[in-house]
Amino acid sequence: MDAFHHPDYYQLDDLLSEEHKMVRDATRDWIKRSVSPIIEDYAQRAAFPDHLVKEMGEIGLFGPYIPEEYGGAGLDHMSYGLMMQEVERGDSGVRSTCSVQSSLVMFPIFAYGSEEQKRKFLPKLATGEFLGSFGLTEPNFGSNPGGMTTNFKEDGDDVILNGAKMWISNAPFCHVAVVWAKNEAGRIKGIIVERGMEGFTTPETHNKWSLRASATGELVFDNVRVPKANILPGRDGLGAPLSCLDSARFGIAWGALGAAMDCYDTALRYSKERIQFGKPIAGFQLQQKKLAEMITEITKAQLLTYRLGELKNEGKATTGQISMAKRNNVEIALKIAREARQMLGGMGITGDFSIMRHMMNLESVVTYEGTHDIHLLITGMDVTGENAFA
Repeated sequence: MDAFHHPDYYQLDDLLSEEHKMVRDATRDWIKRSVSPIIEDYAQRAAFPDHLVKEMGEIGLFGPYIPEEYGGAGLDHMSYGLMMQEVERGDSGVRSTCSVQSSLVMFPIFAYGSEEQKRKFLPKLATGEFLGSFGLTEPNFGSNPGGMTTNFKEDGDDVILNGAKMWISNAPFCHVAVVWAKNEAGRIKGIIVERGMEGFTTPETHNKWSLRASATGELVFDNVRVPKANILPGRDGLGAPLSCLDSARFGIAWGALGAAMDCYDTALRYSKERIQFGKPIAGFQLQQKKLAEMITEITKAQLLTYRLGELKNEGKATTGQISMAKRNNVEIALKIAREARQMLGGMGITGDFSIMRHMMNLESVVTYEGTHDIHLLITGMDVTGENAFA
């Protein structure tokens, strides 16, 4: 049974609108009903719960900030953040599916696509009829995406695409992929590749100890013929995919907070029930120290994400601010997961509780969408004006 109780030490709910709380609570109810009862089994079997995709579309988890005319819910970014918080409270892998669909597939099509592309793909992505993936990372180019070798050459009304992307969420099941590749002049452009195009394959990645309920794979392009009409016309250059990552990292900052909240709530409830030396372990100083530090970090992260949500709604959130929130919130979530696991003792490593699964998942979250160290350097460059990447 999912007995999660929302920690809100600074009464931040008072700052949320009724719509925000309604959106959050509806997502929470869905997680308790559809995700929590099955997720441990899927994670243990390293299987993707693909039946959830249509449900996610039905409750509006895909592209919630996309306008209604293109199939989205027309909500604000605070709502999106709160939704991702609740979904990752359930599981990071399920949140990854939502983040990729919303921020890395629907967002670039909406922001940089043609009207024809928007109307062709967005409504089906919003409902979950189509599942999307985002191709940026390559075998030899992760933190340095500008070095990518995936490329295309013009051939009449088409382009011929060659290369490979790896560590791609949703890849094995995707119907479309937004792929970033260089043209003959070396300029990076986004291309919508569709399932069924000859030479396009998506081998699955196995033997993962993290994000086990998420489908991960490669995108391989062997002389794939793609119509020029599938090239995103609105923006090119490295800034285009990086802007998509800003949107995804915003969702991750909220999502990691959800995982932290779940671990804290689990440890708090367990500490009140577990009796040692004649009383609940919640009555011992060292356990209270752990819980006090957890709720302090959660409260700080809640304040960080709330303000970031306001800035995002106002169009003022910077890459540096988003990086700070992503880095901080994933770091505190990992620390809280580890402390919570210790509080549960041996039970903490079992699938009877969510903590070990969160801990393993967060080891991927701390790396993807910009590693922990890369986000540190983004903040460092932002405050000093000096580029430490080169």
